[in-house]
Amino acid sequence: MSVEGINEERVTEWLTARLEDLEPPLAFSLIAGGHSNLTYRFTDQAGSAWVLRRPPLGHVLQSAHDMGREHKIIFGLRDSDVPVPEAIALCRDTGVNDAPFYVMAFVAGDVLHDAGAAGRLGEDQRFAIGMHAVDVLARLHNLEPDTVGLGDLGRREAYLARQLKRWKRQWEASKTHEIPEMEETARILEERMPGQIGSAIVHGDYRLGNMIVGGGRVRAVLDWELCTLGDPLADVGYLLNSWIAPGEADAQATTAAGGFPSRAAISERYERMTGRDLGGIGYYRAFSHWRLAAIGQGVYKRYLVGAMGKRSDFDLESYKSSVSVRAGTALELLSGGD
Repeated sequence: MSVEGINEERVTEWLTARLEDLEPPLAFSLIAGGHSNLTYRFTDQAGSAWVLRRPPLGHVLQSAHDMGREHKIIFGLRDSDVPVPEAIALCRDTGVNDAPFYVMAFVAGDVLHDAGAAGRLGEDQRFAIGMHAVDVLARLHNLEPDTVGLGDLGRREAYLARQLKRWKRQWEASKTHEIPEMEETARILEERMPGQIGSAIVHGDYRLGNMIVGGGRVRAVLDWELCTLGDPLADVGYLLNSWIAPGEADAQATTAAGGFPSRAAISERYERMTGRDLGGIGYYRAFSHWRLAAIGQGVYKRYLVGAMGKRSDFDLESYKSSVSVRAGTALELLSGGD
């Protein structure tokens, strides 16, 4: 049975020339989770497994779908203290699979997409994973990009200004309906923009759902499509937004399962490991909600026009509503909410 987004004959031929001891035929399956670049697991007849990443199907915005960039990032981090899957091969020839793609090693473990997945682990494991996730983020931000071959990944300065410009442009290109909170939040974010202190490799989507974990540790950080150089506090604000305590609004969020360290605890640990002050982190939390709303609108539009493949489990109206909720939350944070 063919899998949408994979030309099995041409991809298998390409892989056979690059993966030693590969035993075709190969079995491909779309990995659940993620609404942007598509991720497939494939196995050969010997039971060996790998992962293939490609852009969304159909026409997409020219933004975060550069396979060469993702491949370069995980290749650069291969010998660092930031755990990533092994980068194996990159294909830029669109004649093979209609779009560029890259292949990486399969890393065994759990992905904590929600509270249910987290709840299957013991509380001691959840606490240890939470602390290790902060350790990994601090190590990423403490890396000098030039030492891992990523010094040319992007401009280091004016990160917030560049991000606001980029996501305002994507919002306008993806807009299908009016959300006044998006424009008002963008206006306030520009007015109150703090000065950037230092720069670092910024993941851009750093949360537990983008990690493979096991044994109380982060085994691999995934989904580097939004990675660039810039203000590391943007990653911290984003992580804190995803760190939902039990009893808060989103009961399905990973950390809502309980047993994870508190926002205060992970903030203190990050400050201690990096020497960076999180006193103004509220701005970055608002920025991250606003940016995620812009990204979400892009995902919504791609599903609306059928560019993300057939997903019967995707609730279009709920996703549309979530964009408005994100925008409202960002504005509330800027107005003094928590």
